[in-house]
Amino acid sequence: MSRYADPVDRSKKWTQKALEAIGAESKGETLREAGGLVGEVRVSNAGDVSVNFRYAFKRAGKKAWHYCGTWPSTSLADIRGERDRARTQAAEGVDPVEQRKAERIEAQAKVRAVIAEAARLEEENLPVHKMFEAWLADGVARADGNAELRRSFQKDVLPLLGETPVRQVSEHDLRTVLRTMVKRGVHRMAVRTYSDLVQMFAWAEKRKPWRGLMVDGNPAELVEIEKILPPGNSAMTPRERTLSPDELRELQRIHEEMESAYASAPAGSKYEADRPLKKETQLALWLCLGTACRIGELLMARWEHVDLQAGEWFVPAANTKTGVDWRVFLSAYSRRQFENLRALTGDSPFCFPARVAKGETANMHVCVKSVSKQVGDRQMRFKNRAGPMKNRRHDNSLVLGNGVKGEWTPHDLRRTAATMMQALGVLPDIIDRCQNHVLAGGRVRRHYLHHDYANEKRAAWDALGDRLESIFSKQPLGPNDLAGSVPS
Repeated sequence: MSRYADPVDRSKKWTQKALEAIGAESKGETLREAGGLVGEVRVSNAGDVSVNFRYAFKRAGKKAWHYCGTWPSTSLADIRGERDRARTQAAEGVDPVEQRKAERIEAQAKVRAVIAEAARLEEENLPVHKMFEAWLADGVARADGNAELRRSFQKDVLPLLGETPVRQVSEHDLRTVLRTMVKRGVHRMAVRTYSDLVQMFAWAEKRKPWRGLMVDGNPAELVEIEKILPPGNSAMTPRERTLSPDELRELQRIHEEMESAYASAPAGSKYEADRPLKKETQLALWLCLGTACRIGELLMARWEHVDLQAGEWFVPAANTKTGVDWRVFLSAYSRRQFENLRALTGDSPFCFPARVAKGETANMHVCVKSVSKQVGDRQMRFKNRAGPMKNRRHDNSLVLGNGVKGEWTPHDLRRTAATMMQALGVLPDIIDRCQNHVLAGGRVRRHYLHHDYANEKRAAWDALGDRLESIFSKQPLGPNDLAGSVPS
């Protein structure tokens, strides 16, 4: 029997002071007070004393217990209040234990309802940037790992629409994005962004939860880029620029003259002299011309895939736009460019290694857009820029033919090579294979026709290389600069 309570004394009421006087030696003892409240003394490992109070009531003729709280975390007043509530419920025929369980279930149901409503509202208001990330993860896979796609959206789309709920995006919002770009003068970029927006919304329209958010339809379907561009703008027209032999010779001469001028600049004044294009960049341009490759595929090349003895360059599927392995048979012209490049970067795994600190080895290739940027920065008369960009050139040193034909890009060298092959009598189907285009014809046709046209492609590349040798040696080419026939 507890020395703190007399079970016969039904008038006993505990006080805060009396409870505070209970010591650890009373662990396990029972306290009782008037009104049917019973407490059990507990002692923690740290020696802290607490009292667990319960109320006894009848359930189906048998004694049952209702938990009222633990002192001191619950005050005596609250413990007695819970006892009184349970006593009233028991007097009304309500089981206080079951009532508490029902209240707990009801409270949990309310919590779940609040969470469900919050989730519904969150899904209903999913923003554009969430849809963009989902599209990048599951809906598009470009050769650069979607790096350019991410860059362009982060620059032009997400700042204006990123936080806008998808269900609120209208055709007018998309036009605002595109008109902002057109106003900035980046017309071709606006066309590409328009194409990307159409692709993203078409992907989302077929998938949950996005399709449920476009209750008013796909807003991209209502946008017409032709009506956003200035009248007569050529951004929608595919580029057709090719470089003439005279322009190719002029480009070669510019490289040579700039290198000579820079090399002969007096000591201490080189920082004031115009720097020529890096030798690696020059070689990248000549290789793009000699192989008809995409500049990005070239800049990702590794030396382990270049066999100078066999005269072959293997491009793995992961590096190609088409996702197909590609083998280039190097002409004498192209092989010489690779040999010159090997002398510069042969100590790196990459043919065009990224810049690293002195004494270190690059573990990454240069940015696939680096050459295009360097060429563009040296044709500023065709750009719509307010001024020089940080750490970028800003001159017209690579403008060809007095700019009569406009700007040229590394990709135009690929087109020039293909055009030369065509003029040399190479069949279009072979040119497509030399450029690693997606081949025409159905899947069944591609499944059964497996001739690799290696001999035909080698002859085409050799013919192109011979023609380039003639151009750069300034041999006469006849009335048509690009005309000729495939050597037998």
